Amino acid sequence: MTVSAAIALAPDLVEHPRDIEAEQRALEGVAAWAGQFTSMVSLAPPDTVLLEIAGSLRLFGGLRSLLLHLSRALNDLGYTAALAAAPTPTAARLLARAGIGSTITDDDELERVLGTIALSLLDQSEETVRMLDIMGVRTLADCMLLPRDGLARRFGQSLVDELDRALGKLPDPRLPWIAPARYKARLVLPAPVQQTEPLLFAAHRLIQELAGFLCMKQAGITQLKLVLYHEDHRPTVVLLGLSVPSRDAQRISRLLRERLATLILPDRVEAIAIESAETRPLDSRNLSLFPEDRLPEEERWLIIEHLRARLGSEAVYSIAVRADHRPELAWRCCEPGTPATGPLAAERPLWLLEPPQPLKSADDQPMLDHPLTLVAGPERIESGWWDDNEALRDYFVASDISGRRLWIFQEREAGKNWFLHGVFG
Repeated sequence: MTVSAAIALAPDLVEHPRDIEAEQRALEGVAAWAGQFTSMVSLAPPDTVLLEIAGSLRLFGGLRSLLLHLSRALNDLGYTAALAAAPTPTAARLLARAGIGSTITDDDELERVLGTIALSLLDQSEETVRMLDIMGVRTLADCMLLPRDGLARRFGQSLVDELDRALGKLPDPRLPWIAPARYKARLVLPAPVQQTEPLLFAAHRLIQELAGFLCMKQAGITQLKLVLYHEDHRPTVVLLGLSVPSRDAQRISRLLRERLATLILPDRVEAIAIESAETRPLDSRNLSLFPEDRLPEEERWLIIEHLRARLGSEAVYSIAVRADHRPELAWRCCEPGTPATGPLAAERPLWLLEPPQPLKSADDQPMLDHPLTLVAGPERIESGWWDDNEALRDYFVASDISGRRLWIFQEREAGKNWFLHGVFG
């Protein structure tokens, strides 16, 4: 009926215009997610995703197990789906449209079950379906009883061909859906939100789709880009970094929760988008025959990721040595996991003072409240003449009255003053 007639019958009716592009994006999102179950995925707009699963049955423990897995996972994505399995794509789509949800593997059973389906579910024009209904032909079984030549002359060859494709009498080829190189999806929220907690619930569907897409690509994500679209403010971009490639949806969700917990929204959010900013091939790993806890290496990376999500990537880093004799320049910040270039030959304390602390002296003897005892040294450093930061120093290992080991140096020029530069652990 028309919208005006519907509103006259139901004044509280809320009208939502159909969004064909949004339906297509949703189908493509499900197709990207479904790539983890099979290498052959096809789209049948506006409401169907076809999976060729013959080669995946053994991997997932049989047809029943695979369909159960699909059903649960689609519910987690937030979709209400009708699943059906049949020897041909057209038959499977008709069964799903009819809501029968059958699992058919026998040709005789296929013809019997398809015969109960209404003709209106075929991809035929409304005029063809109406004319057949006037003739008393309302199901596929009724249509199969009619002479094929007369049916083709009266209603076109496409009707006969669709019936034959459903029954497997004609080939039913399908163009495969080609996944994009990078996952990117957008979700409009039912209502604008001001808090970050509802964003996690909305992002759950996109993260599940992303995990399926990465599984299909045999890749893991190292950087995730989340864009929050506001009503009256420019979008907020959130970058989430992973120390090692991963496609674990729970792991990504936990890190995103930590990151959003520290985020202050400038305005209400009306839509979100997720993009796999950086991916890498994910190497397979041998599994143990016996149950085991997570490896210590994985635990270390998980701790690093949670700290970065909570404190920011710039606040969590590793330290590596650099080829420079000046102690204050002999180290650098780097990404966690960067291989070391080798330890320094000389003894160095881990705790350096910035800047070095001047020391008093008596008879050219350094003092820190009390006279210091020189234990080792000197180690002479002459470096930095090329960058106007020249260092001419003699370093010593010293000990105070409490036994603490200190790292001190004496300038070889400018008064030969003493300085405390570091403390040994």
